Amino acid sequence: MAQKVKNKGWSVTFSGTGINLALGILYTWSIFKVAIKQSIEAGGTGAFSWDLAKLNDPYAACCLVFAFAMILAGKCQDKFGPRITAFIGGILVGLGFLLISQTTNYYLWILGFGVLAGAGIGFGYSSATPPALKWFPPQKTGLIAGLVVAGFGLASVYIAPLSKYLLQIWGLQSAMLFFAIAFLIVVCSLSLLLVNPPAGYVPKGKAKAGKKAPVVAAQTEASPSHMIKTLAFCKIWFIYFIGAGAGLMVISSVSDMAKKSMGELAFVAVAILAIGNAGGRIIAGLISDKIGRKATLIIMLSFQAILMLVAIPVVGAEQTSALVMVLLATFVGFNYGTNLSLFPALTKDKWGLKNFGINYGIVFTAWGVGGFVMSRLSQMLYASSKSYTSSFLTAVAFLIVGVIITLTLKTRTAKAEKR
Repeated sequence: MAQKVKNKGWSVTFSGTGINLALGILYTWSIFKVAIKQSIEAGGTGAFSWDLAKLNDPYAACCLVFAFAMILAGKCQDKFGPRITAFIGGILVGLGFLLISQTTNYYLWILGFGVLAGAGIGFGYSSATPPALKWFPPQKTGLIAGLVVAGFGLASVYIAPLSKYLLQIWGLQSAMLFFAIAFLIVVCSLSLLLVNPPAGYVPKGKAKAGKKAPVVAAQTEASPSHMIKTLAFCKIWFIYFIGAGAGLMVISSVSDMAKKSMGELAFVAVAILAIGNAGGRIIAGLISDKIGRKATLIIMLSFQAILMLVAIPVVGAEQTSALVMVLLATFVGFNYGTNLSLFPALTKDKWGLKNFGINYGIVFTAWGVGGFVMSRLSQMLYASSKSYTSSFLTAVAFLIVGVIITLTLKTRTAKAEKR
């Protein structure tokens, strides 16, 4: 079967990456937030009139809806295939941005950006990685997962400067309309290139006889009901909550954090963070294929905790070097990005590919809950203290707990099959 079927692995992989390059606009929220904040402060006819403590709410809602939509989207992907699932995602995201382009109402922004766009991102994102993984052998799981999700992280490299440009010449509402039309076209078009391999397809590239794979081979094709009853699921879910939440807390406010040292060029910090975000996904995938998911996760969580401590004097200083701010954003983004390749790989390793779409959708709820809780908490703490110190210290405490739990994860090293 494998020799008769044309391998579409790379075309599927890069189509998925392209879809994520559009959907990654989520990470550019901090630029939109600054524009909304300026509108509130300026006042006048047609201006936003939100409570400053609620500025992150559409973003937090988007993270939460995105994550829980992944469960339904994963089931849809497993049953109907990635094309239909991604196509639905493109329509939902387009409708969401179309709605917010017509209003400044807080609740309609929650509905448009938080619910519709969040659900659309979930449908598009969930259908990008599974078909790509199915075309490749287990030895490339980390690499392929990293490449596909790298698009989501890399999106801000072009969306951040584009958003800044559109905001200056058109304003926020017209910029949202532009993105509505663009996403509808791009995501729906690329969705047509996503395809699963035929039943019985066996990818080439088995490991050499006698060698050991550092990652755990899936022992069973677990059902969602079986997976959620395991202690491993509880641990992995909570570690994901911590790793994602800490990173999303910074991402949601990085433009505001950088404004003091970079002024109108603060969007550059968002774009550079995106490069780190994408790089972390690919590099962590490669490293984890070599030394294992557990060891890689411990390194990345520990490094992120150190960076949060470093961020306290950097962000809080009256005068901060723009270079230092950019480097900090890059490394925080890098460590955050590692989560997005490590956890899909962990899910596949432990519970197999048969139900991967819905299984990873359930695991991914940790990302959404983490993003909702940490970004909302961060904005509330900042609104009351006008400082990010409490937010960073809270993240450090969570990350230390994450390292401790990761140390308790049980991994098994499986010998590659001899052929």
